[in-house]
Amino acid sequence: MDSDRGLRQGDALLVVDVQKDFCPGGALPVAGGDAIIPRVNALIAEAERAGAPIFASRDWHTPDHMSFHEQGGPWPRHCVQGEEGAEFHAGLRFPPDIIVVTKGDHSDYDQYSAFNRTGLAEELRRRGIKRVWLCGLTLEICVTTTALDSIAAGFPTFVVTRAIAPLTPEGGAEALEKIRRAGAVLVD
Repeated sequence: MDSDRGLRQGDALLVVDVQKDFCPGGALPVAGGDAIIPRVNALIAEAERAGAPIFASRDWHTPDHMSFHEQGGPWPRHCVQGEEGAEFHAGLRFPPDIIVVTKGDHSDYDQYSAFNRTGLAEELRRRGIKRVWLCGLTLEICVTTTALDSIAAGFPTFVVTRAIAPLTPEGGAEALEKIRRAGAVLVD
């Protein structure tokens, strides 16, 4: 897959879950999660110049979501619908025509991938998208599952390594290797 030319017409940029609760000070913070904001903004500007649509996924949990500790799940309460922690990071420079992909909005199942039960693959095909570029949070969980589902849906998938953040360096290295082996192209 050729990534030499960067984002171009026929591509889509997908910003995965850059929400307040996943950044320092949030309910489920990624160390340095906010450090990727300038790089994500540079990708947004590149996508705009190329005429590529920009999608942004978000966790949008119900207060009683099955993934929360209170319901026996693995995570603390985070990204609850209508609460401040569910908002996109204030430093993001999204254009007015940003396409928001909502996931995790049913209390009885979880969705790590932006492709899981959201209609994203169908929307990309409807728009004639040929390639998907990914950035965002967190590498080991939502970025990886989204990349794997993008590949499974048949899209050449590029993961911008300078615009993602892992939970741990070790976990991040394993996740990058997993998505690379699955067919994603890792670009700086």
